[in-house]
Amino acid sequence: MKLLCLSNGHGEDAIAVRILQRLQQHPNAPKLAALPIVGEGQAYTDLGIPIIAPTRKMPSGGFIYMDGRHFWRDIRSGLLQLLWWQFRAVQGWKQQGGSVLAVGDIVPLLFAWLSGSPYAFVGTAKSEYYLRDETGPLVRKSRMQRWEGWSGSDYLPWERWLMSRKRCKAVFPRDKLTTETLLKWSIPAFDMGNPMMDDLESETAKVAFYAGDAEKQEQERSLVITLLPGSRAPEAYANWQQIVQAVTGVMDAFARKGVLFLGAIAPTLSLDSLRETLEAQGWSWQSPQQSESHLPISDPTASVFTQRKCTLILTQRAFADCLQQGDFAIAMAGTATEQFVGLGKPAISIPGKGPQFTPAFAEAQTRLLGPSLILVEQPAEVAKTIQSLLRDPDRLQMIAENGLLRMGKPGAAQRIADCLIEKLLA
Repeated sequence: MKLLCLSNGHGEDAIAVRILQRLQQHPNAPKLAALPIVGEGQAYTDLGIPIIAPTRKMPSGGFIYMDGRHFWRDIRSGLLQLLWWQFRAVQGWKQQGGSVLAVGDIVPLLFAWLSGSPYAFVGTAKSEYYLRDETGPLVRKSRMQRWEGWSGSDYLPWERWLMSRKRCKAVFPRDKLTTETLLKWSIPAFDMGNPMMDDLESETAKVAFYAGDAEKQEQERSLVITLLPGSRAPEAYANWQQIVQAVTGVMDAFARKGVLFLGAIAPTLSLDSLRETLEAQGWSWQSPQQSESHLPISDPTASVFTQRKCTLILTQRAFADCLQQGDFAIAMAGTATEQFVGLGKPAISIPGKGPQFTPAFAEAQTRLLGPSLILVEQPAEVAKTIQSLLRDPDRLQMIAENGLLRMGKPGAAQRIADCLIEKLLA
């Protein structure tokens, strides 16, 4: 058995790798190969999975939410030639008798269909939650927004056509609501959950003991806020500027309590620029000898900064710790924001300038994640939003339930892998 995995983006690569890891561990493990249509596919290389065609990092970083300017920058960087090479490689896969797993949006799905091989699809980009929730259609503000979903689903007719072909053996939507909708068109859709929620266990998670003074301890502990600037440079550095402005407002609002900020920084980013921004805002770096004894995360190499009663930690190794320990997130990211919300916690977003985290992306993400994601216009509004949420325990409970509903339970990658063995690779 041979399986080629197609994906188109950093987040999609990460989801694909989770599934492929489970396939590698299966008693009847297929021979795996990969083709990242966008980016260089480092996640596959780290897993020892060969890449079958040339790859290149494009200026836009992906196909979703691009405007014409970013698209033409990709064209000038050789996008069309790259796609031709990749298309030829995918066609050659059929001659080897292999199957295809597409992860992402219509681009890898179309490649999978064009390959002529049996295929399956993990749909990461679309969800019915963009259009409706369990109670009915969402209120849309503009005429263009009201046109979205004109065909009865967030997936357009030509996407549904690709998913309903005989060679398409399985489709794995990102949530139950989308699965139920696709089944209306006789698409082989399976509700297996969302692999984004896998592998998020924290190495420093604390066991909860219900002591007599537990309520007092909870009131006295520092508020923990996770900072998610995104993973793409240089956009993430611009996002960090806005996040640090919001951090200053939070410090002012909780001056008496103290706050712990956990910056979850992608390994692809340089910390130098982030440190410069912090120091310009009055943060003081602590030497490892000063901070090592009380680091609350599992990363001895983390950079620790202090200001007033607050501590800010930058880490590129303890991503799960940052998600698990945070009470709130200031988030200008894609996948990381969804993962934080999936843990039942509220995230607060500020629109950026793109190319990914634009106002349009941020608005769409609030529809996808519902009440768990609060969009504010300016960094100064973040502190007031946190204060409002802390005064409303009923709203926090609703957010906790909503996160689980929209993102699903852990274990999706294993469930998808088992289904692929049965439906696609048998």
